[in-house]
This record gives sequence, C-alpha cells and structure tokens, in this order.
Amino acid sequence: MEVLPQLSQPTATPLARSTQPLLPFHASKKKINNTIFSAKLETKDKDDHYYREAMKRACLHPMFTDPYIRCLLPPIIETEQAQILNKHCLATKFIDDKLVKTMQKIDAFRQVVLLSDGMDTRPYRLNWPLSTILFDVSLDRFYKTSTKKLEGVGAKIPRGCLFFHVPSETPNIQQALRIKGFNGARPSLWVLQGLPVSSLASFKDILCVVSNLAMKGSIFLGELADDWLFETETGIKSTIMECMDKLFMSHGLRVEMIGYDEVAGNIGKESVKDGRENILFVAEQLQFSDDQMELWRREFQRLEEDGDEEGFEEL
Repeated sequence: MEVLPQLSQPTATPLARSTQPLLPFHASKKKINNTIFSAKLETKDKDDHYYREAMKRACLHPMFTDPYIRCLLPPIIETEQAQILNKHCLATKFIDDKLVKTMQKIDAFRQVVLLSDGMDTRPYRLNWPLSTILFDVSLDRFYKTSTKKLEGVGAKIPRGCLFFHVPSETPNIQQALRIKGFNGARPSLWVLQGLPVSSLASFKDILCVVSNLAMKGSIFLGELADDWLFETETGIKSTIMECMDKLFMSHGLRVEMIGYDEVAGNIGKESVKDGRENILFVAEQLQFSDDQMELWRREFQRLEEDGDEEGFEEL
C-alpha cells in the first residue's frame, strides 16, 4: 500500500584530526518533542483544504512507496500534521534517490551507516547492491520495538546483504561500529535522518564521528532539524548556511545545502510551508579517515625498517 512514510522523531594532505567526542549522540538532556507522533486524520475534516491536498499527494501521486511503514504508524493521523509530513516525504525521497544513484554509479560504496530514529525502513525497502553492509545507529528501545513490528509483516534484509544495529546510547560509537565490522579504509555512505539531535554540541559529536571514520571521498547526507539550527547565529538563513559551511569544513567535510523547494520542483511537487527551517545537505569527506592514517603509518614504518635492514646489509 502506498502511504506517507514515518515522520522522523525529534525523523591530499590530511587535515587536523578531530578527537573522539566526549559524549554519545544522545548526550543532550534537552527533552525531545514527541507530540508529532499523536497524529491522526479524522473523517470530519474531509472538507479541509490541507486534508484534500495531503490525500492527493499520498494516494494519487506518492513520492515513493513504502510497503512496511504502515505497521509503524498510528491508525489515524491528524490533519495539521500533513504539512510536516510533506517535508519529511521530500527529505526521504531526496535521501533515497541520492543513495541509490550513488551506489549505482560507484561500485565501491558498500557500507551504509543510517543515523536514524530506530524506525528507518530503508534497510528493507531499498534495492541494495549485493554485499552491502548496513549499520543502523539509533535508540535501542525504539529499534527493538520497530524491528518486532517489521518482522511481523514480513520485512527482510535483502539476500546477500548484512545488517547491524548499534545503540546510539553506546559510550563509544566509533569503537562499536568497528566491532560490528565497519572499515574506515573503504568508502561509505552516511545518512542522518531521525536520530535525535537537539543541540549544536550533539551535531558536532556526529560530525566528529563521521570525520574520523569515513574514508576520504565518502558521502554524508541527510536532514538537519531546525530545533537547534538557530543556535548558530541570529536566525538569518544566509548566515545559518555560512555557519554550517564553516562547521562542516572544520571537520574536513565540504557541504552543499539543498532547499526543499528545489527537491519538490525536481519531482513535480510543491513544498508546503510549515514554519520549520530544516535543511537538506550533502557533504563529501575531504580528509583521510583514522583507519587510512593508520595504514599509511604502518606502511611508512615498514619502509623505514626495510631501509634500515638494507643499510645494515651494505655495512
């Protein structure tokens, strides 16, 4: 059944290395707003303009098809949430298309890290290439609940692919990913959508992890919620963009910001204004990962030792 997808929960010369973040992703104690999950569409609102528009987008011309999301949604959804869902659908469509096209274009991308809300259906519904390794970093309690529901409706990881879950509560995310098999000496795709990021400090922690683990040339894309964006500056959009550019670059990532209107226009849709100032982004890793640096260090050490042995033999 074609339905609206689940709303994200509050949904060269190496540069200087960042240190392991002091706190895991969930470090901020700011309360997460869960009111969006009380959504329902009531029959008495059938004449409402937004209701009609939402049904038109969802039923006649859906942005994408998610056969599993129904089991994760409440039975009914409030009319006033249709605008928020519109932007979430645009973000999901944008991320899906970018993932699929990148992996089709570049065979080397076979590692995908999903920084999610624990209810991401991408591992089950996207057509992943053979040998793709998927890592889901999310709150453990939400992941366990959603996994049971997804398994109950027959959702399965594609054959030939591997899937691992890393609780976002884990004190050392980098180590946990490595233990699960993540290899920083191979290209990777990182997706941020849904993982609660309630402060600028929390997002910096995420950037630190991506910067340290992602091989040079890897891609980091996703959606930044407006809950904390205005911490960066006065709230002026152009200024926020400049601050985000500097923030990403300080972690060795070159970023491009994309507007929802642009995404909507590319697929023949309209972006409904909902008062939020979320940002879509795509960033490229410009520096070497920690694993790459370690490989270079070992190679240089080996060459030095070989040189010492040759010099000793000549003597």
